[in-house]
Amino acid sequence: MPNVSPSELNPIAAKLAQSDDPEKQVLSQYLAKYLDEWLRIPGTDKRIGLDPILAFFPGIGDMLVTGAGGVILLDALRSGIPFSTFLHMALNMCVNFLLGLIPGIAPFLTAFYKSNSRNLAMLQTWQAGQHGEVKKSTLRFFIGLVILIALLICFIITIWFLYSFVFYSFLKSLGMPSWLF
Repeated sequence: MPNVSPSELNPIAAKLAQSDDPEKQVLSQYLAKYLDEWLRIPGTDKRIGLDPILAFFPGIGDMLVTGAGGVILLDALRSGIPFSTFLHMALNMCVNFLLGLIPGIAPFLTAFYKSNSRNLAMLQTWQAGQHGEVKKSTLRFFIGLVILIALLICFIITIWFLYSFVFYSFLKSLGMPSWLF
């Protein structure tokens, strides 16, 4: 196989890698606008984008929105954002994806979560030199995530004990010998 440079294989990727777009985030700004802020809800100051509209198609719409939101994450990586902030941004995308999978209310949840706008704001705040503000936000996010996981674990343990007690009571009411359980 002849030697082929990476720029010859994918000239678009090569141009993006050499451009100053990570500083300008032109594509990321368009994506965040159209996915989260495209239309104004009549009679209000609230805006929605294509994200909640595509959430009416569970799975497919969420994959499209998450894939488009991945461009913002790519810009963040190309900008040299720290891993903890990148992880925060990736978790925003995951939360948006999971919210989009909830039948019936997904469009309403994703309309107000706006992960793409959040991620773009984090990236721009970082690039504007306000590193301390982004780090504080990321720390608060991880603390909140730990609290949420702890609450989820407590909830699961409580449900497990409740079902175990109900199952035990059911077996006892059937007259099962106690040595079986």
